[in-house]
This record gives sequence, structure tokens and C-alpha cells, in this order.
Amino acid sequence: MILAIDVGNTRIKASVFEVDTVLDSFVFLKTELAENIQNILKSYKKIAHLVVSSVSDVEKNSFSEFESFVKIHFVSHNDSFPFTNQYKTPHTLGVDRMVLAAGAVLQFPNQNRLVIDAGTCVTYDFIDESDGYQGGAISAGLQLRYNALHNFTAKLPLLEVENPEHFIGKSTSESMHSGVVNGLVYEIDGFIDEYKALYPNFIIILTGGDAVFLAKRLKNTIFANSNFLLESLNQIFQYKVKND
Repeated sequence: MILAIDVGNTRIKASVFEVDTVLDSFVFLKTELAENIQNILKSYKKIAHLVVSSVSDVEKNSFSEFESFVKIHFVSHNDSFPFTNQYKTPHTLGVDRMVLAAGAVLQFPNQNRLVIDAGTCVTYDFIDESDGYQGGAISAGLQLRYNALHNFTAKLPLLEVENPEHFIGKSTSESMHSGVVNGLVYEIDGFIDEYKALYPNFIIILTGGDAVFLAKRLKNTIFANSNFLLESLNQIFQYKVKND
């Protein structure tokens, strides 16, 4: 039994896996890490491995108190991945993006894949049908865009994510919702169209905290799975066990 842990910029997500089956999932704040992991380990006593992917400032020693109970594996650039990394600066490529790319290769073999992770930031990762990681793009996520409008202007309010009723905003708030949400939707659809024009045999995987919200508005056919990174963590651990 495996506990996969994704330490993001704002929250921690975790899932318990029995082989490829998700038994339970959790979302909590970084300040609640120790308490929540303790509770999960008490509830699932057969957990033997913690597999951790982190893009945050949470240190490895935050997990040290659990070393006597389980084996802890931190995914790093030194691990084996099922793709050829063709990024010009491979050591600056985020581990989370590498995990997503690995999951796309293992789950969707022999086709071109674009993984879009819509969280604090929106990352685009393209892996071709020959399992070559080509690169992608990074932009601001929904809440980051709302925060920027508020923080870098004098009078615009700080809004929470909300689905705009129409693309023409009739008030300041409506205009902000239209600009933020529709702007990101147009961006994602635009990227997808660019890739599809160049590459056949194509699948788009949308994941991250805002995946479900955005999927309803996209014109392109996508595979939406907000748990894809955790599933990929589980898959890459199994891949590592088989290939080490």
C-alpha cells in the first residue's frame, strides 16, 4: 500500500493506493502536514511507502518523524523516468512536471500528449509519441490572476473564482470574472489548437485544482482528471521498483 503526497504551492494533496486503486484522498494545508499524515497512517496500517513530490518550501525533514513507520521516497531529477528529457535546462524542470509527464507516458503510450496542470500556475507539458519530453509553457492560474488585478491596481477588488455569465461584463466585478476566466480558457484552447495543428494522434490531459471548473468551458475534447498527479506518483513509483 502506498501513500502518494503532492506538496503544491498552496495545499497538500494525498491519496492512498492499493496497486492502481485509489482507496482514499485528502487535501489539507501545509501547516497540517504532520497531523494529517499521522491520521492517515493510523487509518491505513498497511501503508509501506510514502512517495512525495514537492514544489514547495516544505523541507524533507518535515517527514522524518515517519521514517520508523514507512519508507519515504522523494521524487527527484536523479530518478528514472520513462521519457527522454529534451528540455534545454533539465535540472530547472519542476519535479511535478516530470511526474505528470511520466504519468502521461505510462498511462497513454504511443501517442502525442499535452498535460495541462491548472493550479496556482498553469503548466503545459508536451511529450511526443516517441516519449520525448519537449517542453511547454508556464502561466498564471486563476486565483493568481485575480490576486494580480487586485494587488497591482489601486481600486480593483479581490475576487474569488466565479463562472462569468457572459463574456461582456456589465460591471467591474463581471468584467474581471470575464477577463480572468475567459482569458485563461482562450489561452488553453489556443495552446491546444497550436499543438493539434502540428501533431496528430493527440491526447490532452487536464489536471490540477481548477481542472473541473475549466473543463466545462473548453471547446476542445480533453481528458480531465484532477487526481492525475497523484496517480502518476503511484505509477512512477511502480515503474522505479520494476526498473531499478
